[in-house]
Amino acid sequence: IQVIRHIRPKYACRACEGVEGDGPTVKTASMPPQIIPQGIVTPGLLAHVAVAKYADALPLYRQEDQFARLGLDVSRGTLAGWMIRAAKACEPLIAMIIAEIRSGPIVNMDETTVQVLAEPGRANTTKSFMWVAQGGTPGKPVVLFRYHPTRAGSVAADILGDFQGYLQTDGYSGYEALGEREGLRHLGCLAHVRRKFVEVEKSAGKKAKGGTTHAVLDLIGKLYGVEHQAEKQRLDPEQIKALRAEKSRLILDKLKALLDARVTTTPPKSLLGKAIGYALKQWGRLVVYLEDGRLRPDNNLAENAIRPFAVGRKNWLFSGHPRGADASAAIYSLIETAKANGLEPYRYLRHLFEHLPTATTDAQRKALLPQYIDPKRLIIPA
Repeated sequence: IQVIRHIRPKYACRACEGVEGDGPTVKTASMPPQIIPQGIVTPGLLAHVAVAKYADALPLYRQEDQFARLGLDVSRGTLAGWMIRAAKACEPLIAMIIAEIRSGPIVNMDETTVQVLAEPGRANTTKSFMWVAQGGTPGKPVVLFRYHPTRAGSVAADILGDFQGYLQTDGYSGYEALGEREGLRHLGCLAHVRRKFVEVEKSAGKKAKGGTTHAVLDLIGKLYGVEHQAEKQRLDPEQIKALRAEKSRLILDKLKALLDARVTTTPPKSLLGKAIGYALKQWGRLVVYLEDGRLRPDNNLAENAIRPFAVGRKNWLFSGHPRGADASAAIYSLIETAKANGLEPYRYLRHLFEHLPTATTDAQRKALLPQYIDPKRLIIPA
């Protein structure tokens, strides 16, 4: 930790003393543009605090203790204020991420719970939600986090806006509110289907071997085997589509026939019956990935994007105020987008916080988005 002094000379014109005029007779050199105007925090320290909390899951009160051991009196309230003001400064970039989500061909979406203490009109124990959407231009992915007090399907509709393309989600009923509107093709998640049968297998133990559950999981394993083959051979989307038509379609037909045969003989309220019912209810969306080689059979992209938030939640437990939750969503969006584009989070945020104050046009701000930055530019000065 070091103190950086900005020496600001003052200049006076002795010939101007006592002369009536509009301008001041003493002029002081202006401060360099700052991410937090008139704040004491530098871009490097601000990036450090943000990455420690949002990438490394280190709560602000622990960072407060770390600073105290270094002899610095920086309260968690001050740290929280820095995060909120930094997120506020980054709002134009978040708007651009939303626009890119809506313009891309594929969006993966998921949500998870978060506790916010000072939510107006709600008890502190009420669960709120953090939503995540991943999409954007192929090869330049963006990740958007959005805080909202509810899990209503209208939140997903608001995030998507006028998006047209493929939307992949789990089977949560809230996504049904989106309907099958023109230009929107809804995909299901094969991983969620598999998990339900894995639960059946765990509960049944050795009894599950050789039964329906084992047969379903074996067929799903073969479907993923086709995906591994495509990845290993580095096939392009058209080649992947052809491979799936040749191999995956036959496996899916066998899986559907097995589910149809067992649904009538399995108690619907049993674990196996619920797993079969879920798979059949989702079937129309589970097979959509055969249509386009750019699609995946599962929604793991969104789940992987939201995992760092879930890990952080185990450490910091809650947000004190909706402003803090909104700030968290903004900074998570930037960090996870940086990671998705192969950037190291601290180097990216430091670069962003250094250059954003001088970015005055949309073109300059867009150039600061993670997907448009060359990693070689993110060099930490000596």
